[in-house]
Amino acid sequence: LHMRQSVWALVLWPSLLTASTMLGCRDDGSFSRSTSISQEKLLERVIHHAELIYRVSEESCTLFEEMFIPFPMHLQTNQAAYTCITKTLPIPSSRSEIQQISDKWLLHSVLMLVQSWIEPLINLQTTLDRYDNAPEMLINKTKWVSEKLISLEQGVMVLIKKMLEEGMLTTDYNDEDVFQHGAQPEMMDSVMRDYNLLSCFTKDAHKMEAFLKLLKYRQTDKYNCA
Repeated sequence: LHMRQSVWALVLWPSLLTASTMLGCRDDGSFSRSTSISQEKLLERVIHHAELIYRVSEESCTLFEEMFIPFPMHLQTNQAAYTCITKTLPIPSSRSEIQQISDKWLLHSVLMLVQSWIEPLINLQTTLDRYDNAPEMLINKTKWVSEKLISLEQGVMVLIKKMLEEGMLTTDYNDEDVFQHGAQPEMMDSVMRDYNLLSCFTKDAHKMEAFLKLLKYRQTDKYNCA
């Protein structure tokens, strides 16, 4: 198997403690400097963050398609042979796999997805800035998602600390071999790759939201969930 392995190696207590001082609960639903938030409330806020990220990423993907993908190519976008950058991650995909994994691995999976997308979304910002007619709304939405993803990472890390009392947890995943902007491709190919990037992220954002909601369900009804 040519599956890239996730390395659980670095001690994260310093990172978790730093994140703990940055995360909390404000009225606007964002994370701020507070450690008094309860585990249940933190999970709710993390889920809300994931919901917003998925919603805005979906809007960005639709807007990108409307602006830059010619209508005759709309059907081809679903058949394009582009690989999602997280395909090699050991993320459960089938319903049976998801039902069988532990709460710990649900959180590990969310954290892996979040961390794997931070750099590609930053790179996408640079790419969109080079588009001649990229609408400001699209640029602002993708920038917002990129920033909120970093906040979500902090929230998940603190949630791990609170719920699992973990002292070691990180993913050392290098996606440079999978996702590259490399040599200048043909314009339409470049556009299609950017669209595929947004499309793949939207799917993964939905996974993050679903995993977190499943975790909440398990926490609130442990005896009735399989």
